[in-house]
Amino acid sequence: MKKLIALMLALVLSVAAFGCNNAPADDEKGGEGDGAKVYNVVNLVNGNLGDKSFFDSAESGLKELADAGRITYKTIEMGGTDADQPTWKTTLDDVSSSGEYDLVICGTYQMPEYLNEIAAKYPDQKYLIYDSEASQPNVVNINYKQNDMGYLVGVFAAAMTTETSVDKINEQAVVGFVGGVDSPVINDFLYGFIQGAQATNADIKVDTRYANSYVDTATAKELALSMINDKGCDIVWGVAGLSGNGAAEAALETGKAWFIGVDSDQELTLDAETAAITLTSGLKNIGQSLVWFFDE
Repeated sequence: MKKLIALMLALVLSVAAFGCNNAPADDEKGGEGDGAKVYNVVNLVNGNLGDKSFFDSAESGLKELADAGRITYKTIEMGGTDADQPTWKTTLDDVSSSGEYDLVICGTYQMPEYLNEIAAKYPDQKYLIYDSEASQPNVVNINYKQNDMGYLVGVFAAAMTTETSVDKINEQAVVGFVGGVDSPVINDFLYGFIQGAQATNADIKVDTRYANSYVDTATAKELALSMINDKGCDIVWGVAGLSGNGAAEAALETGKAWFIGVDSDQELTLDAETAAITLTSGLKNIGQSLVWFFDE
């Protein structure tokens, strides 16, 4: 069942996952074949690799491009805490002023303000931002229809939570959502999730909580523990980057709930014990959207 749902998610996202605008002209793009330009790229992560979901997905796409000989790239991990945020703009400025890179890549809704300012300062530098958008003409924007994916995950979770013959599934129609930060992108996931769950079972309850961080697994774990132990959630979807993995830890620790992953196939990225309690994952396929950009 979970493999079937994963396939369904992948099919939906491959058709309607992202939109792109401000793309460079065809002669500015790379491609396979003799004489194709190898682009030098820098990937700015306003967090850290190792989240096993969001930023790791983007990294996987860049690695695929590098392995194919289409780009060379450097990833700079800028940190994801409040204390790290002042470095995001300065790092973006530094790589832009260097003139070293054909393309500067960054992501998330936290970066457009900095990117708009820096991109205007360096009009000849090309930029790409994923999972958000900037307004400068030298920036390519890639966004995703995570509400569509959320709907499918909601249908799946609501259907599974009634299957009391399945281990860990109780009689209560309650599922959980642990979000990173109360923000438009995360709430787009949530809106689809609720709509899909309620379309499947009008009486279902969706316990929604936010870790208020994408790097705080401890808080996400505590939220999920409360959902499971106090509210009877038997399925929890973690949509919080690295933080979301704390919800998986809670499901594993209690032995009373299943986890649903996000962005990457977390059955493959998490350790074996946690992967075993992961029903499926909603694949945003960020890495593949970056590969697609170079394919276009």
